[in-house]
Amino acid sequence: MDFSVESWAPEYGSSINLPSAEDADDQADATVERPLDAWTPIDPAPTAAPDEIAFIDGIQRIDARIWIHENGISTPAVCVSLAAGATVCAPGTATTHGVLVVRSLIAPASSTAGPIVTRHATYEFVPAQDTTPEATYLAIHGRRTELEIGVARSVTSSLIVFDGPLRGQSDRQSVGYIKTHHKIYLPDEVQAILGILDDGQRTPLLFLSGGPGAGRWSWYLRLPGRRVHPMSGIVRLELPGTGTVGEAVCRAETVSACLPRFASESHKEARAPQNLYPISGIERELRRRLGDALLLERALRVAARPLV
Repeated sequence: MDFSVESWAPEYGSSINLPSAEDADDQADATVERPLDAWTPIDPAPTAAPDEIAFIDGIQRIDARIWIHENGISTPAVCVSLAAGATVCAPGTATTHGVLVVRSLIAPASSTAGPIVTRHATYEFVPAQDTTPEATYLAIHGRRTELEIGVARSVTSSLIVFDGPLRGQSDRQSVGYIKTHHKIYLPDEVQAILGILDDGQRTPLLFLSGGPGAGRWSWYLRLPGRRVHPMSGIVRLELPGTGTVGEAVCRAETVSACLPRFASESHKEARAPQNLYPISGIERELRRRLGDALLLERALRVAARPLV
């Protein structure tokens, strides 16, 4: 495969982040646990904590933007490093588990792209629908999700917290943890409840239909921490949309009782309190495992024909 590495630094290429596109078609039913006129903050319930909780996260980094040359036509593509792993927490311990690191060449499915082998890494071809930033994002995101699911299959914890939406996962022990709000799912008449939640309190459940899978149970929770605006410390959680309302409520109570103790503090974590300590820890380890970006880019330039 004939390719060249873009002379600009990777961070100056097209960048896109489409987290809200994943839930654009979701419809919310906020009456599954309580009618709207009975929506009030729900106190944390006394419940036994799981013996072990796994927190799973993934990261990606663009190592280089390249041009694939074929029959006089140059097609843009990207070389990406991705990693996923878990922090497994048990009483008195927190350990890193199941870290996976891959290198991917994201290029259109219609191209003649093949693996790029360098001195330090091999970038395996991952097809994208086309060359648009949106298609590139979705291909990268899909590969990262595969890694996160692979990590989840390697843990035996009875509670597995994914940093982000569930994205169609149906395992009962899985929980989606959403700390950035691109959309508020509550009807206008009950949205004010978010501003009056106290530390550890949650909203009643709602059911989200649409998107991948059989829907999701969801609710909002306030984590302990300094409050500078009404949404400070507010996170949204998701469960697979299976089982009865009663079963979902029991699971939500367990999750809501467990997570606040992992809330971060502002003097240690810039995204406190939402970026939980176990998630912050695995993020740091994954960034370390990705390796030196400049070294990988340099190796790609050496492997390129012609060299740019």
